[in-house]
Amino acid sequence: MPSARAVYFTGERELDVRTTEVSEPGPSEVLVRTSVSAISPGSELLVYRGNAPAEMDADATIDALSGSFDFPLQYGYAAAGTVVAVGSDVEADLLGESVFAFQPHASHFLASPDDLLRIPEGYAHEEAVFLPNVETAVNLVLDGSPRVGEQAVVFGQGVVGLLTTGLLAECPLSDLVALDCYPARRELAREMGADRCFDAGGDEGDGIDADAEPVETVRSHLSRPDTPAGADLSYELSGDPSALDDAVTVTGYDGRVLVGSWYGDKRADLNLGGAFHRSRIDISSSQVSTLDPELRGRWDTERRLRVAWRRLGELDVSRLVTHRFPVESAADGYRLLDDRPDDALSVLLTYD
Repeated sequence: MPSARAVYFTGERELDVRTTEVSEPGPSEVLVRTSVSAISPGSELLVYRGNAPAEMDADATIDALSGSFDFPLQYGYAAAGTVVAVGSDVEADLLGESVFAFQPHASHFLASPDDLLRIPEGYAHEEAVFLPNVETAVNLVLDGSPRVGEQAVVFGQGVVGLLTTGLLAECPLSDLVALDCYPARRELAREMGADRCFDAGGDEGDGIDADAEPVETVRSHLSRPDTPAGADLSYELSGDPSALDDAVTVTGYDGRVLVGSWYGDKRADLNLGGAFHRSRIDISSSQVSTLDPELRGRWDTERRLRVAWRRLGELDVSRLVTHRFPVESAADGYRLLDDRPDDALSVLLTYD
């Protein structure tokens, strides 16, 4: 059997690529050879930086991530590859199939067939690894319930933010505004369908004066004589806790704020003593592990996944890939995402 090369987070901004032996698949298991996996620039950077709460389960809904965030640990949830061996109780037609798995970064892994998703015909492995991000974006739109003619604002144009912008662009909104600190991401947001993109840092560019506050610029842009002041729906997807206060500020009376960012052990400092007190703004969390209770009568994770596969086929995710690294150089990929977010957006690990 082959040896597996696997990424282990060993400490704050430290990781190893370890080689271990892979056993034969058990009767109800299969062996998958990974061709590509995607680094999540949100949750994985929290783990890499040591900002994930150590006492928290990595993900109680995914068997491969059943442990805690204590170092050392394996983490990651976007792997695509090929089934190269099957156990005696597994249907033989799975052998040779292209599959996706919510699995940490490793060149080979054992899994139950129930934990694998067959990659539909016509999807490349490099596209399939974006499935978790698209599913998250689908969940965010479901939770936000954008309505005809509403004004929506998306803070943060990382991978999930861009995909959410792309899905919202298909809704009959009156205005879709995106904010991000980095010019390349703002340009991608335009390509994904945002009506306007503003610099979240307030620097000159994108129509913002050098001294202008981005929040005031957005509020001014959304001020129309025939529309209530402020955004109807705001998403905080930047991963920066301070952006949540900005999202509340740009949201109008009786508006909705969805928090899709995971801050880990970072705290959000909110000003809830001013206009917020009388504004009836609803602040809600949105996370892909669960579905909104109000939707569960007709929605389950299988339906959401089917929708995510379809949307993945319609969104050009290739434009989101900025870098590729062989798994042996995984540390360079994480360092790049950590140090140069203006340059790196989505980093893929490859396995030859």
